[in-house]
Amino acid sequence: MTWLEQLQSDSQNGAKRLAALLDPDDLPTGRAWHALIDRIEASPVTDIFIGGSLLIRNNVSDMMLSIRERFSGSITIFPGSPDQVVPGADAVLFLSVISGRNPDLLIGRHVESAMRIRRMRIETVATGYLLIGDGPLTTAAYMSQSMPIPSGKPEIAAATAVAGEMLGLQALFLDAGSGANQPVPLRSIAAVRSHTQTPLIIGGGLNDAPSIEAAWQAGADLVVIGSAIENRPEDLSWLPNPLAHQYKGATDSWR
Repeated sequence: MTWLEQLQSDSQNGAKRLAALLDPDDLPTGRAWHALIDRIEASPVTDIFIGGSLLIRNNVSDMMLSIRERFSGSITIFPGSPDQVVPGADAVLFLSVISGRNPDLLIGRHVESAMRIRRMRIETVATGYLLIGDGPLTTAAYMSQSMPIPSGKPEIAAATAVAGEMLGLQALFLDAGSGANQPVPLRSIAAVRSHTQTPLIIGGGLNDAPSIEAAWQAGADLVVIGSAIENRPEDLSWLPNPLAHQYKGATDSWR
């Protein structure tokens, strides 16, 4: 079963997943890096996402190898640029920023990287990426040169997601952005979930167990945690176990 097929199956069955997002530019090195991966392996995390808005310091290929050696779950590339796509991953999210109107991130980067990724024979998952929030400006919004969908406009998020699904996108990723002060509103998650069947990924601003559990309850299939792990790499005991949470779609309480 491919990565996408497993996510689709989990979505249909109400099974939840939890991903640790590891940014190559914001991670420890040496023994501290290996210790972090060991803690993630021992935690409730089901997936590791690799990627970031910039790529300055660490080598993604070396990072991929060390994760593969120590982590038994799925590894997915969540690329901030084509250079971050390297062999060894189970899948790569082939992202289109459908919340914005920057043509480079709707099709331009894809044309640049398509043949290179195909030669790697990595599963590609056509993913509609929606930035949602009211500020302050996040790294994702700045680097993508796109305006987020306002937090108080869940109907715009839903219409955008539906358009992406109609265009054939295979997954939807609602993101508040790295280090966001507030996560994606539950009303936006529930609105998208109630109008689409596509697997739903949520990230940004989720810093504690209740916020992760609330995102699952509102309709997220896979929740992505980045800054919260970077800020507290020595203790991952607070992460909730997705196996203890199964929901059949979004509840009406968030509408």
